[in-house]
Amino acid sequence: MEHKNLNILIETALAIEAQEAREAGALGFMGRALVQATMPHKKMTKNEFIRKNGGFKLIMLAPSDIGLPYGSIPRLLTAWITTEAVRTKERKLILGNSLSHFMSQLELTPTGGRWGNITRLKTQMCRLFSSFISCVYENPQHQDGLNMQVAEEYHLWWEPKKPEQSSLWESTITLNRKFFEEITDNPVPLDMRVLKAIKRSPMALDIYCWLTYRMSYLRQKTEIPWLALQAQFGAEYASNPQGTRDFKRAFLRELKKVQLLYSCANAESGNTGLLLKPSKTHIHKYKNLVE
Repeated sequence: MEHKNLNILIETALAIEAQEAREAGALGFMGRALVQATMPHKKMTKNEFIRKNGGFKLIMLAPSDIGLPYGSIPRLLTAWITTEAVRTKERKLILGNSLSHFMSQLELTPTGGRWGNITRLKTQMCRLFSSFISCVYENPQHQDGLNMQVAEEYHLWWEPKKPEQSSLWESTITLNRKFFEEITDNPVPLDMRVLKAIKRSPMALDIYCWLTYRMSYLRQKTEIPWLALQAQFGAEYASNPQGTRDFKRAFLRELKKVQLLYSCANAESGNTGLLLKPSKTHIHKYKNLVE
């Protein structure tokens, strides 16, 4: 881990210990469906993506000329969208009339060029808003399914070449009704300071969101096989013993970053998988988290 990145993690950890998320104005949320199974970490050559977590399956489909969302930006976007939907209780969300202001909320610097953050954000927003999401729940007795998109419509009026400039109209996104209901009915509380500190690692983001959710209901020691975790998190790793070993090594590396920030998360490598022990939730339980 680079010295600079380690310093950021340590400074964030100290801030979290000193002040809880709600008190610090850093309380955020992520939709439960996107915590149980996750989006691609890297660019996909196909326009279909499937992740499994026990009886839950997440399927993402994208137009072939647009592609699937991947990496950290869609995760940060989804956390922002979910947080705003929970806070405002509105399907129509105001992104603002300044690109740089919106990017600052995602902790992204408005850099230009082909590989700059402005281009990356624009591309990933288009990919996320154009994708079709299916959630399937299965057990021996029955099967449930939910089909949805993130956005019903969106309007981006920003001027990429002048990110500081305010446009005449505010940029907005109107969430698909089913997606809005899914994320507001089942929000997973998070500390946005953690997301911003580990935003360079899609896997670390996924592990933090999942651990926060899993520890909220874990009541006894549980060991999750590495193959099951690979099916949930390891999209880019080969389905063979070497691929699983590579996934395990990467997962444990990113887990260390998460545990610097979520120090109460009692998780470690076990005999055949990841050993979880009951731990404190990362967000203090309030009667109403959005008060």
